[in-house]
Amino acid sequence: MTDLIQVQPGRITGAGQGLARTAGNSRPVQGPDFSEVLENVQGVRFSSHAQKRLLSREIDLNDENVNRLSDAIDKAEKRGGKSSLVVVDDLAFIVNVPKRTVVTALNASQRGEGVFTQIDSVVFADPATTRLQPSIDIKG
Repeated sequence: MTDLIQVQPGRITGAGQGLARTAGNSRPVQGPDFSEVLENVQGVRFSSHAQKRLLSREIDLNDENVNRLSDAIDKAEKRGGKSSLVVVDDLAFIVNVPKRTVVTALNASQRGEGVFTQIDSVVFADPATTRLQPSIDIKG
């Protein structure tokens, strides 16, 4: 049997609640929450603290951001990082590398003094890949 879940694109909505709603239906459906889905797909976990920060700071994550975060965690792991600051564009994540768990998340407007302590490495995620759309001449 397949559990139906609905995820608002680009946002972690209702993370940690374990309930989802099907499109056009107001009844809750029991199923995995978004953080569990992400963990299974990308191998990245978000602590409850990080989930709260993502929601309260209105930080939008899409598949590409999470994939880039996962790749950056792989890099930190290969270099022996244990507690890393991972920078993905204008987002910053403090990550427990061995557990592949995001401990907290912040954006440029929430960084305070910009001082991060108790980390052993900083990883800048690879730039986003942009797909160029082929130009089509419809005139003729």
